[in-house]
Amino acid sequence: MSEYLMIVILGIVQGITEFLPISSDGHLEIAKYILGDKSTGMDSLELTVLLHIATTLSICYVFREKIVSIIRGLMMRDASSWRLAMLVVISMVPAAIVGLFFEEEVSSLFEGRIMLVALCLFINGLILYVGNKALVTNQPINEWRSLLMGIAQMFAILPGISRSGSTISVAALSNVNRYEAAEFSFIMVLPLIFGKIGKDVLNGGFAHLQYSSGALLAGFAAAFVVGIFAFRLLLRMVAGIRLHIFAYYCMTAGILIAVYGFWRGL
Repeated sequence: MSEYLMIVILGIVQGITEFLPISSDGHLEIAKYILGDKSTGMDSLELTVLLHIATTLSICYVFREKIVSIIRGLMMRDASSWRLAMLVVISMVPAAIVGLFFEEEVSSLFEGRIMLVALCLFINGLILYVGNKALVTNQPINEWRSLLMGIAQMFAILPGISRSGSTISVAALSNVNRYEAAEFSFIMVLPLIFGKIGKDVLNGGFAHLQYSSGALLAGFAAAFVVGIFAFRLLLRMVAGIRLHIFAYYCMTAGILIAVYGFWRGL
């Protein structure tokens, strides 16, 4: 398979799975294994981060009016905008600590560990199933709820645990409206992704990537475009409370991948 085609397929996988609560990292690791990608450790992680940047821009595009409104509110010292910013900062703390102090340990998770992905996918399915059973209420996101969502986001570093699925489920279990939880879930990740970009640039950019610029650009574009459609789909599905569909998918996928892993001795 050509390098261009492989990276484009990975971009499409990222675009779809980043916004559906089924773990983009887990599916990327599975796709890399199936497609025969030989990158390991930091190289594999940087490719994953690059594709995450593309889908982060998808969020910015879909939420462009909301983001502009928040920035304008911050500049005008609007109390609600500043409160939202404070809640986002609180939610960032757990994942930021892990990213800053355990980068090598995190990169080791992205080395084709198929059995880890299988286990985490099954756990992710359980999280979605429980979250879907939560009563539909409309409690606001406050300091402790944003911290809980941040802790859920921290565990979503594991490939197979969905960041959106875990944060939305935790919010639903703490009585937050699912649509509001989904919006906050994707706003709270923006500073982390852009912070990661800044850190990588200061450390020499994506120096470990072994792929051609053309292939990376094609994969980036695929993730961005597909991500826009997938994100809009998620927002509609969350409003309709249909997360159980993804719960059954993740548990089934986890079992099938584990069976395959045992069969192949992985």
